Amino acid sequence: MFVAAAIPKILDPPAFAHMIYNYRLVPGGLINALALVMPWIELFVGLALVLGVWKREAALVAGALLLVFLVAIGWNLARGHAIDCGCFDVRSAGKSREKQLADMRWVLLRDVGLLVLTAEVLAATSPRAGSSSRLSRG
Repeated sequence: MFVAAAIPKILDPPAFAHMIYNYRLVPGGLINALALVMPWIELFVGLALVLGVWKREAALVAGALLLVFLVAIGWNLARGHAIDCGCFDVRSAGKSREKQLADMRWVLLRDVGLLVLTAEVLAATSPRAGSSSRLSRG
């Protein structure tokens, strides 16, 4: 998911910067930098998880990103500010306000599910998980 989400953002930083701006949460001076850096972080995290390298570190960063996404979308949803999340398509889709709000609710559920999966990776790569499996083998 992180790899698929990163590609359109990397290919069109101005459109992604506009998506970030729409959240109305980031100071103006940080928007362009965030639009340039965040997709690469998503790409590297996604690749690390897919390839199975630095699993724990990648899961920690993925979890942090998901928490940021949940707060940003949740905050806008709570204040009734309908936005396109910019998750996979960085161009405005021209949806109605009601459709955008409904989409935001689904994105929150999806991100909670991804956060649960991230917690699974963290639990599986926990130093204690490795020692308990060694103990059970005798």
